[in-house]
Amino acid sequence: MTVVPSGRTGSPGRLRRLRRRALAASVAGALGALGAVVPVSSAHAAAQADRAHLADPAPAHRLVYIANLRSSSVTAFDPSTGTAVATVPVGTGPQGVAVSPDGSQAYVVNNGSSTVSVIDTAANTVAATVPVGRLPGPVAFSPDGTRAYVGHYVSPGTGGVDVIDTATRTVTATVLVGSQPFGIAVTPDGTRAYVANLIGGTVSVIDTAAHTLSATIAGANARMPMAVAVSPDGSRAYAANFNSGNVSVIDTATNTITGTIPTGSGPGGVSVAPDGAHAYVTNQNANTVSVIDTAAGTVTDTVDVGATPVGVMADPAGGAVYVTNSRSNTVSVIETAGNTVTGTAATGSSPYAVATATVAPTVTGVRAGHGPAAGGGTVTITGTHLAGARSVRFGTTPATGVTVVDDFTVKATVPAGVGGTVDVTVTTPAGSSATGVAARYTYAYPFGGFQPPVADPPAVNQGHAGRAFPMKFSLGGDRGPDVIARGYPTARNVDCVTGAPLDPPAPAATPGGSALRYDPAGDTYTFVWKTSSSYAGTCRLFTLGLTDGTTHTALFRFS
Repeated sequence: MTVVPSGRTGSPGRLRRLRRRALAASVAGALGALGAVVPVSSAHAAAQADRAHLADPAPAHRLVYIANLRSSSVTAFDPSTGTAVATVPVGTGPQGVAVSPDGSQAYVVNNGSSTVSVIDTAANTVAATVPVGRLPGPVAFSPDGTRAYVGHYVSPGTGGVDVIDTATRTVTATVLVGSQPFGIAVTPDGTRAYVANLIGGTVSVIDTAAHTLSATIAGANARMPMAVAVSPDGSRAYAANFNSGNVSVIDTATNTITGTIPTGSGPGGVSVAPDGAHAYVTNQNANTVSVIDTAAGTVTDTVDVGATPVGVMADPAGGAVYVTNSRSNTVSVIETAGNTVTGTAATGSSPYAVATATVAPTVTGVRAGHGPAAGGGTVTITGTHLAGARSVRFGTTPATGVTVVDDFTVKATVPAGVGGTVDVTVTTPAGSSATGVAARYTYAYPFGGFQPPVADPPAVNQGHAGRAFPMKFSLGGDRGPDVIARGYPTARNVDCVTGAPLDPPAPAATPGGSALRYDPAGDTYTFVWKTSSSYAGTCRLFTLGLTDGTTHTALFRFS
């Protein structure tokens, strides 16, 4: 396979030809274009509408976008049906594609036109064209979707990364990096962008806040890095080194190469699974994909795909990997459970890059999920697709502080609230998490103590066994009828001197099974406890458990 000579310099015209040869090396001998199939068919639209009535419509409308280098088009591939549903004409030689985190736009980098085509993903039409630097290639979005980064040629030995403000669709800054940037990946917290520079064998690190080059990473066994990906927790970056036949593992804390993983011949694309457990690498000269166990740092499987695989993307939703086969004019779908190709679909001529939208976050747990009404505590929220969290809400109130740990963990400072349970939702550019039992936080009720004739500890209430006692309390307002936790209240036989339990707790009985009552005039809840005549001569600990996770007790001595 022909590769670009390293370190060559010369006239802009010659460099342009070299650049094109670098692009064409992986797609030589490609077949003809797919042809214009622009609109989504009415049958497909109807099928999507039917699915929308049955379930969340987002998965059905979440398309995979494939940049076809030689047909100057983008294929919109529907993974739910395994078919191409639209072909969108763009500029000349589209090499890179990225979908905004909210899924509303696809940015397509046109190498031959020095532009970015902005595709409206709802209509699958080009909504705008953004001029960028010469011979652009890779593109990546910031996690919040406010910026896009496009790598391009600047001069012999120097490349640049244009920073696009996605609101105005204008280039607001250019950061100089190594020669011929071929891949870009942004860390989950958005603070850094890693750029694989094909010529010169380096990976540039951009400080995205300052728009400056903060580090340059090089290694003797890392020749011609063609692509780069960052792990979901942001701790590592993986660079596919075309001429070295390996992948560099970069520690993002120190920006040093901590190891290399041998792959197949001509690794040109790399993507990390959403759980971070595996990385997938396209081997252009071997027509395979290497599956890397990221914990072990070794290739654990090799998957045969089409001819000259270039682009690769592990679906952010998990379960699938998409591979563009530039000489076969196809996309292969790999099922990650068994690492087998389960589908192949036609694309345009020389499919190169592949991208899809991120996935809306899910919340699977809230650690330390209860606290005082004043708030102020910190909770740990676990789930998936949490990187790029814009806000966390407790009910309708935003958290006073949010820290993204990684794609699976967010820490939030609890705002003040009213006693009771509220839903905890995380919002990212891809949407907001669904509510559910696992995603709740409980504020403590303002329990005012038991009211007369019952006194709180350390007082000992005296009473006659067999009598009914009105256990009155206030929670600072009507909190509804379901304020008592399951299994409560209870009564327990205890030692009258030490208070030590003598028997397991038993349900506290009510006369005729009467329910908890609320009196709005006195702002008082009343639970009538019907004691047993067998309590005579004993002490009992009455325990009221509330749905805010608190318990409250009263001690009785019976005669």
